[in-house]
Amino acid sequence: MSSVQKSIDVNVPVSTAYNQWTQFEDFPKFMEGVKEVRQLDNTHLHWHAEIAGKDKEWDAEITEQIPDQRIAWRSTSGALNAGVVTFHKISDDTTRVMVQMDYDPEGPMENVGDAVGVFSHRVEGDLERFKDFLESRGQETGAWRGNVAQGQQNQPQVRH
Repeated sequence: MSSVQKSIDVNVPVSTAYNQWTQFEDFPKFMEGVKEVRQLDNTHLHWHAEIAGKDKEWDAEITEQIPDQRIAWRSTSGALNAGVVTFHKISDDTTRVMVQMDYDPEGPMENVGDAVGVFSHRVEGDLERFKDFLESRGQETGAWRGNVAQGQQNQPQVRH
């Protein structure tokens, strides 16, 4: 397993940054290589991305979600990955978004890319594009303010 930790300060209130991050289907607008994220229910996502020149699909489960604080996930199929995004109030109009992610590169191309820092740079670029996307809009595209408790039996419901 490999790990990456990156952070960025975004010039919006913590609730705005958090709310935008809950809009998973907007991820292709700022995440490099992500072609589609489908929200299946409150805690399950289906991802389609291009990684190291190859099309990949996987499912992920949100394992913990606390409004304005954190969103944790783990993959349930496909490439192994897990992580947490945390939101830290720096001031009324500035939020630090921190991403910590573990992943398992698959195959020689992904392993070489990982060794030279490609994935780390991609996450850093994604955070920069998230900042630009959100600051240029000045507000989130939507929000989901529900809680997902760690270890909770997740009930399928569609987010609004």
